[in-house]
Formats: sequence, C-alpha cells, structure tokens
Amino acid sequence: MSQFTVSGRFQTRHGFQEFTKAIAAPNESVAREHVLSQLGSEHNLKRARIELGEVTAA
Repeated sequence: MSQFTVSGRFQTRHGFQEFTKAIAAPNESVAREHVLSQLGSEHNLKRARIELGEVTAA
C-alpha cells in the first residue's frame, strides 16, 4: 500500500473548513473514497459538501 495525502475543504454552517489527511491505500481512487467516507462519518457530512483538492503520493 502507498501513502497518499489528500487535501481539500468541506462546508460548515460558518463557511468552509480546510483539511489535510494522510491515508494508506492501494491507489488514488481508493484514497479519495476513504477520505470521503471518513469525513462524512466524523462530521456528519454529505459527499456533496466535501470538495477534494489535491491528492499526492508520499
């Protein structure tokens, strides 16, 4: 598995919150899905409120 760093922002009631997550995943698309799932679970967000920016392999 490779290490990916995913950054972006999500919408809150007070504006947008920036985030950066480090994820171990086999490829970039799995890393994106994992971050969407994790943020949705932690912050009770729908996927439409999460904007993924840059995904880089570390």
